[in-house]
Amino acid sequence: MDLTAVSAMRHFGSEDFLSMDKRFRTQLINSMPGIKSVNLVGTKSEDGFENLAIFNSVFHVGANPPFLGLVIRPDSVDRHTWENIQKTGVYSLNQVPTDYAAAAHQTSARYDKEQSEFKEVGFTAECKDGFFAPTVGESIVSVGLKYEEHYRVKANNTLVVIGRIEHLWIQERLIAEDGFVDLSQGNVLSCIGLDAYCTSSLINRFAYAKPDLPAREI
Repeated sequence: MDLTAVSAMRHFGSEDFLSMDKRFRTQLINSMPGIKSVNLVGTKSEDGFENLAIFNSVFHVGANPPFLGLVIRPDSVDRHTWENIQKTGVYSLNQVPTDYAAAAHQTSARYDKEQSEFKEVGFTAECKDGFFAPTVGESIVSVGLKYEEHYRVKANNTLVVIGRIEHLWIQERLIAEDGFVDLSQGNVLSCIGLDAYCTSSLINRFAYAKPDLPAREI
């Protein structure tokens, strides 16, 4: 199927969203925003039980000081990741190569709190530099964060969690001289929606845009 070919546009209105099949609507709305980064969130309970869960909702908040945001679905049911973050105050974000797509997806299964997703799916749990939350040994980028604050979205009870970066472990080959991290060189895993995984390639980099100058490659 040639998705680049010109075709008729299909329109969905608010009434369509209310009446359409639940699974179709879920796939439609989750995949429509496009390619997202995949992060495995590593936490550990106060009792020492490790947890690993896949998220596609990590976003940049600020660089000085360095903050990242994470969207967590409503906690009307057990959310082991969120429970551990609240009680221990720390968590890790981990990005892995595309070779680990199946294992990464499997962390979304509903394992019991006492089960370690690390062990169940075959990832290596590593606690680095005295940081309490486990990181993924197979990761090419791991971030250790300290919980800073959170917001509850009134519209649907979703949680937006803000974490301060305390540690960053990254393969040196991915870092350019100006600090740019080229994740495409690491064949890092990305996703579309809830169950489609892909990789990305770098098209180009451009200098800071100014209104009186054309776009300039760097």
